[in-house]
Amino acid sequence: MEITCPVCHHALERNGDTAHCETCAKDFSLQALCPDCRQPLQVLKACGAVDYFCQNGHGLISKKTG
Repeated sequence: MEITCPVCHHALERNGDTAHCETCAKDFSLQALCPDCRQPLQVLKACGAVDYFCQNGHGLISKKTG
């Protein structure tokens, strides 16, 4: 999944929980949001897998949907 810059819409270079735009020379923090309520998701990590959970009643969220 490609992440784009909210300013210039070029691809961002991901670095952990942050991303950098070479074009704008800006850094951005990355945070997973629920596609339904737009609230931050809880990150669940186990056995090398990463899942996301909405604590506002929308349940487990797939990486492909958000």
